[in-house]
Amino acid sequence: MRANLVITFSAALLLSACSQPPFPADEQYGANPRLPDPEQFLFPPMGIANPVGFKANETPTVPAGFTITAFARNLNAPRRVLALANGDMLVVESGGPGFEPVLRPKNIIYKLVIGKAHSPIEPGNRVLLLRDTNGDGVADMKVVLVDKLTSPFGIAMIGNTLYVAATDAIWRYPFTPGATTVGPGSIVTALPGGPIDHHWTKDLVASPDGAKLYVGIGSNSNIVENGLEAEHDRAAIWEVDPANGAHRPFATGLRNPNGLTFRPGTNDLFAVVNERDEIGNNLVPDYLTSVKDGGFYGWPWSYYGKHVDVRVHPQRPDMVARAISPDFALGPHVAALGLTFSNGAMMPPDFQGGAFVGEHGSWDRTVFNGYKVVYVPFVGGKPSGKPIPFVTGFIDGKSGDTRGRPVGLALDHAGALLVADDVGHAIWRVAPTRRSAGPIAGR
Repeated sequence: MRANLVITFSAALLLSACSQPPFPADEQYGANPRLPDPEQFLFPPMGIANPVGFKANETPTVPAGFTITAFARNLNAPRRVLALANGDMLVVESGGPGFEPVLRPKNIIYKLVIGKAHSPIEPGNRVLLLRDTNGDGVADMKVVLVDKLTSPFGIAMIGNTLYVAATDAIWRYPFTPGATTVGPGSIVTALPGGPIDHHWTKDLVASPDGAKLYVGIGSNSNIVENGLEAEHDRAAIWEVDPANGAHRPFATGLRNPNGLTFRPGTNDLFAVVNERDEIGNNLVPDYLTSVKDGGFYGWPWSYYGKHVDVRVHPQRPDMVARAISPDFALGPHVAALGLTFSNGAMMPPDFQGGAFVGEHGSWDRTVFNGYKVVYVPFVGGKPSGKPIPFVTGFIDGKSGDTRGRPVGLALDHAGALLVADDVGHAIWRVAPTRRSAGPIAGR
């Protein structure tokens, strides 16, 4: 049975790939991407990279003038990294809870094929503390701070309190940076979880003044195939009061928001968003955007602003009219999950003032896309230009093997870029070979 399903899928995939006309990829980046017409498929395009990991002597690739090293290896699916001022790093190891009903024949295919995209190593579902005690650039101390969480993902600190967003709740723990233990945990607020939990990653960030938490909650489907009732309080970013758990929808219509980050020196919240599937190799571009209080970003009724998705019923032209166009297209199906801004004096001028984006990589496309960390320049507080490949070498496009898949990003206390790699099971550290003289004025 399984072999027959895979053969059927492969044939359908070949037919769907043949129906795709060439489309210039360079036109799907930036503030005003050109979008092709949507297509319909019996089985949508897919391309699954085979996870093989990095060998002990291998690392990803960085541009000339930079060095990449492994701060930590042999982790269990690291997804998020939070750097503390004392040099310690907190790492979230996690994997999905697996709540996904089989409602359509294609769901069976998805389960068979997508399962091959992830490492066979079981995720830790915990929070680790990593410390470099001898200053050689490699963590030699690993402590489990919080264990047995339900698919944790987001992590934030406010004062001496650690907040962790599991897939079904935000937890708080008393924690003093420098310590190696946390106090007893308590729930701040419940989050939408099972029995269906299509987008399980719940990212988390604290406001610059520490007064609020912001949590990303992805949709429970691609385009409401599980019904609108399954989408209650989802496809949104919540604003949460950490003192009492009171929350409100800050922004809605965001299919799968991740990488929640405040632009340094401002109160501007940014996120990267994974857009919808099953209408072609080149639709819809995932995006980077500032997130407006009260803003609606289209899902499920429209994509990239006011492009109507005819598959969604009933149609809502009133909602389409409200939809905000994102700031910056990253390209189709790159699966952007990580975001951090480049600031401070360590990075050279060409990589200051903008944003690094972790692209986990496509599975719903016949030609691989993503599987890298890109740099997006900013001008006047807005993304500008085109994404610049920064950390690459995760995937072999010819063999279809992937050594790693970048997820969460952060800057460490010195200003170097940290990359959580859930297939390479590592935290990579990228630093310039020579320290920059300082930031660019006006960026």
